[in-house]
Amino acid sequence: MNQEQRQEIYETARNWIYEAGAQIREHMNEPLGIEAKSNPNDLVTILDKQTEKFLVDRIHQTYPEHHIIGEEGFGDTLSNVDGTIWIIDPIDGTMNFIHQKRTFAISIGILHNGVGEIGFVYDVMDDILYHAKRGEGAFKNDIKLASLDKEKKLEEAIVGMNHFWLCNNKVVDYTVMQKFVRTIRGARTIGSAALELAHVAEGIQDAYLALSLAPWDVAGGIILNKEVGGIAGDADGNPWNPLERSPAVVANPAIYRSIIEFLKEGRK
Repeated sequence: MNQEQRQEIYETARNWIYEAGAQIREHMNEPLGIEAKSNPNDLVTILDKQTEKFLVDRIHQTYPEHHIIGEEGFGDTLSNVDGTIWIIDPIDGTMNFIHQKRTFAISIGILHNGVGEIGFVYDVMDDILYHAKRGEGAFKNDIKLASLDKEKKLEEAIVGMNHFWLCNNKVVDYTVMQKFVRTIRGARTIGSAALELAHVAEGIQDAYLALSLAPWDVAGGIILNKEVGGIAGDADGNPWNPLERSPAVVANPAIYRSIIEFLKEGRK
């Protein structure tokens, strides 16, 4: 994808995101038709589905040769990352959306032949758009984000992670994670992976860990972080795979390896 193509797709996608956000705000107080998917806490609403369909329809109409991975089933089933792929989460933080009416985001990552080209995380209620194009840096609205602090120490770090790390032995021994929490400066959780990753890119949080995330949860945020020097991988330190659900670690490069060593200790 050349610079001209990237700019055109970026501008088009940005306009669609703002339009989708306005539609969510307009209709969010109407009956949401809440349903559970894989478990009682894995929720979906009418607006999740309508927002994804809105975006998918426009991608199909404008870029029929592009592929789509979407949370709510309107995309494609892909076995490789060839070509241009849009990875979409129409409402990341659906539980927040339902219960709190805030702290949720539209997340879009656009890859070309496996390379992250364009990333968006849109905080719908605060009207804050985090956005990035490959090689041009990442932005919060019109403000360019600084490169991440390479002098950061793990003991000074604020890390986004939910409580499941401290009571679930399926991925990493929870006693090791308790030690990890005692080592870092503080742990936080806000209930939206996309926004957590935007905050890592902004430098107001130093890492984000999740036991299991799908590509649509993190694609936009990973592209943002790439542009400010952040690193993304799984619990074993392998690079992020945009076609798989897996544990996720996105962090300031100064502390990424230390976090991976903690996780590996708990996986022995």
